[in-house]
Amino acid sequence: MNILIANDDGVFAPGIQALAQALAPLGRVVVVAPESERSGFSSALTLDRPLRPVQISTDVWAVNGTPADCVYLSMNGLFDFEFDLVVSGINSGANLGDDVLYSGTVGAAFEGRLMKQPAIAVSMAGPNVRSYDSPNDYAVAAKWVHDFIVQGLPILPPRHIFNVNIPDISELKGSKITYQGRRSQSKPITSHVDPRGRQVYWIGLSGEAVAEPKKGLTEIESDFFAVANGYVSITPIQMDATNYEILHTLHAQFSK
Repeated sequence: MNILIANDDGVFAPGIQALAQALAPLGRVVVVAPESERSGFSSALTLDRPLRPVQISTDVWAVNGTPADCVYLSMNGLFDFEFDLVVSGINSGANLGDDVLYSGTVGAAFEGRLMKQPAIAVSMAGPNVRSYDSPNDYAVAAKWVHDFIVQGLPILPPRHIFNVNIPDISELKGSKITYQGRRSQSKPITSHVDPRGRQVYWIGLSGEAVAEPKKGLTEIESDFFAVANGYVSITPIQMDATNYEILHTLHAQFSK
């Protein structure tokens, strides 16, 4: 099996190193990741300048671009072989609910959506994760990903991926298939004046998770709920954002 690993934290991030080590027994593992952190880039591709892949070591490449760039290059001519699976992560921080819209980790996985096997975005959730600097800190999460792949990935429709969030605890309670939760409105921006007298702004913090379950999904919890209660959250998400429930109603209205 040829496995492509990408991320949005950068090629030297401890999460991607832990993931590469854990998946090495499964086949050839190739790491292609941004040369520095590219969080929040979603599925952005670089179109205004050339990309420069640089080989750092055997099967480890750094790219002066986005997470999606890394996967796009890898699957479209950078290598003379094809990949069987794309795994993006392990991200230092959760990608839950509405956050997936901005996530470079999820964006890299979506760029691998045309694979015959589903692509996986993997994040580790916890208050201290962003301070971790050793692959050992991600060992529990990396082993879980290894075991998830070994047991046989569930089949998803085309253009779908798994968004996986693993709580930062030593003993996982198990895993749950979840739906994508949502957050309340983001916090307001924060304004400051820099030392040169210029007005600058910080993007506000994310809103709180909405606790109420979705109607009709009483037996399935949200990704927020699963992670908060010590379970790995596995959410199938898709590229097609069409609302089919109202599609025909709108079509009839606009066809009059």
